[in-house]
Amino acid sequence: MSNTPADLKYAKSHEWVKTLPDGTLLIGITDHAQAALGDLVFVETPKVGRVLAADEACCVVESVKAASDVYAPVAGTVVDANTKLGENPELVNDAPYEAGWLWKLKPANPADVDGLLDAAGYIASLS
Repeated sequence: MSNTPADLKYAKSHEWVKTLPDGTLLIGITDHAQAALGDLVFVETPKVGRVLAADEACCVVESVKAASDVYAPVAGTVVDANTKLGENPELVNDAPYEAGWLWKLKPANPADVDGLLDAAGYIASLS
């Protein structure tokens, strides 16, 4: 079974969300998603300043098997992107919840995070 930290929120489209102390959100793809994709060879993160709608495709992860869109779990403005992934896309495989984060978002409505799945709900959505 894949690693699904209990302190994060999840989207059915396999993104995880961590609320940071300053109210911004750190976003990445789940361990389940990176394992299904296989070894990543390319990651394109959204540009800082981009305004995203909830469920908008905004990032691309590409493996030796396939390319997949990554979606914004909630609406907001991109305030940072993990530039290390350009040189080291394998960070997503090695540490999807730490060094492999994709982007940081200032949510348009912080309460929208409450509508995402908890770890148990995400695990249940996989079956």
